[in-house]
Amino acid sequence: MSLIQSWRWYGPKDPVSLQDVKQAGATGVVSALHHIPHGAVWPLEEIQERKNVIEAAGLKWVVVESVPVHEAIKTRSADCEAYLENYRQTLRNLAACGIATVCYNFMPVLDWTRTNLAYELWNGAKALYFDWAELALFDMFILKREGAEKDYAESVVSKAKEKYQHFSEEELKALSDIILMGVPTEGSVTIEQLLQSIEIYKGIGAEGLRENLVYFLQSIMDVCEETGINMTIHPDDPPYPILGLPRIASTKEDLLYIIDTVNRPANGICFCTGSLGAGRHNDPVSIIKAVGHRVYFAHLRNVLKNEAGDFYESDHLAGDVDMYSVMKELIALNQEREQPIPFRPDHGHQMLDDLVKTTNPGYSAIGRLRGLAELRGLEMGIERSIFKKDLHDPQYTVTNLG
Repeated sequence: MSLIQSWRWYGPKDPVSLQDVKQAGATGVVSALHHIPHGAVWPLEEIQERKNVIEAAGLKWVVVESVPVHEAIKTRSADCEAYLENYRQTLRNLAACGIATVCYNFMPVLDWTRTNLAYELWNGAKALYFDWAELALFDMFILKREGAEKDYAESVVSKAKEKYQHFSEEELKALSDIILMGVPTEGSVTIEQLLQSIEIYKGIGAEGLRENLVYFLQSIMDVCEETGINMTIHPDDPPYPILGLPRIASTKEDLLYIIDTVNRPANGICFCTGSLGAGRHNDPVSIIKAVGHRVYFAHLRNVLKNEAGDFYESDHLAGDVDMYSVMKELIALNQEREQPIPFRPDHGHQMLDDLVKTTNPGYSAIGRLRGLAELRGLEMGIERSIFKKDLHDPQYTVTNLG
């Protein structure tokens, strides 16, 4: 049994069509109802409509990414219980439509964070980039967060100050827009909203946020088990506290805490090699060995880091993440499952014709097509080296697990 090759699709307005997805070779779709406000119930009819569109194209909706967790739940504020009930009802509605895997994150306010969405590579392709000095520049001179300078190494602060002296107003605005950008289809936060949230989370802290995550999971696990839904938490991206906001899903220890504290089978992990691999403190292979029994979904991409911890998203098979060993672990886990594990090529370079098209950052067609092709070949090569395939029998038989 092979892994499910899937593809993130933002819905009918996505510049990448479902026909493109099929031509890339994916069979599964990872999608969400991004137009529904965070915290609102996803109506059964709208879920079924999206599913029908996907299936009419000859594909299958295999993962919901994401059902956003409202800030009231993350901060456990006055409206928390109402939003929890909405979340439970959305899970029931998804299950009624036959969708059993849900991805989410528990990052405060911001989703993934980058400082450059068009870092030019040696071959002219463009990648997503994270630069600590530019984040510090934003933090100290645009956000103007109190005490921000203390959160960065002296060398980073020095670089940030130097960059600030040379940045134009247009460059400062572009940097601000990139950092404040949320999921491409859901809009951005403002400086004022971010500062207000930073104050709220200052009082909550990492331990409080961790407790709120546990409360969230405990509040939905009965519904998950009744309906057959598996939840998969996405690691923090990048896996560090940023802008004074706490992070609680950044390390192997964090992920083990999450699945051990709420030790129920429906509480799982979205294993993202790029998010985890961006941290010099992380070894993705060691992490998947530790939490693999609860990995129900995988994002596969690679990163290259420098000594300062800056990183860009590299080719899927050429970076700091040992993708061969990660894929080997995924294949081994998959053989133990009744249902195959879906993975998707996470992000991709903007390249070829996509360089002159409007695309969602990280989600252009051709770069992900290349990534999926490379990962598909890697999977097949590892499977063939571990399993002997009888051409008259679609099942694999184990010959060597070394």
